Amino acid sequence: MPRIAFFDVDNTLTRGSTLYFLGKGMYERGFFTKRDIGAWVLANIRFRMTGTEKSEVIARFQKSATDFIAGHKVDEIRKIGEEIYTEFVSPSLWEGTMAIAQRHLNAGDEVWLVTASPQDFAELIAEKLGFTGALGTQAETKDGKYTGNLIGPLLHGKEKASAIIKLTNERKINIKECFAYSDSHNDLPLLNTVGHPNAINPDAKLRIISFSSGWPVHDFRRLRWVNRYIGPSVSRIAGFWAYLTARKK
Repeated sequence: MPRIAFFDVDNTLTRGSTLYFLGKGMYERGFFTKRDIGAWVLANIRFRMTGTEKSEVIARFQKSATDFIAGHKVDEIRKIGEEIYTEFVSPSLWEGTMAIAQRHLNAGDEVWLVTASPQDFAELIAEKLGFTGALGTQAETKDGKYTGNLIGPLLHGKEKASAIIKLTNERKINIKECFAYSDSHNDLPLLNTVGHPNAINPDAKLRIISFSSGWPVHDFRRLRWVNRYIGPSVSRIAGFWAYLTARKK
């Protein structure tokens, strides 16, 4: 019986927001003005910082998340998405998370991304990484262009749980044998739905819940800090010791 490992993307798989990367890349290519991206970034920050499920906050972010691709050709956004993946997404990948995903693949598990970012961009990332597939927010298209509307709700919170339940039911996979990985307490519905929830780079609330629930916690930020600050110090000490040793000879 196959199993699925579901991975949130922003701050779980990547350092930062993939939707922000997409917006920044499009701005740098002249798709919209600084004022446009400023309004979108503000909506993005408000959405991620509130930590709430308020419908008006989600609706505001939902609109901002689709406005910036409205009117553009699907093929055009795909081509730009590939460039943005190479420029922003690939360098931002957490090596530790990638190692976990690879272990699942090596074990014969499927690996799916689950994100509020656009489905097309999420699928592109999954394709580049050799993952099985992706579940994302679905943007409506008409005549080969994005309309700026969504098909269904933003894939966030409880919607992520609903999406993976639908997928596993369709595939006749026991969801209690599946895994999920996230950094945010907003993904508790996702984590509580599977049999093997995991926290990666967790926020404060998710860290507390994970420890109290006995969930595995993987924090690659700490390792990065050690490598950045402790690592160079150790190298300098080792170098100084070698210098002193050489002088004694």
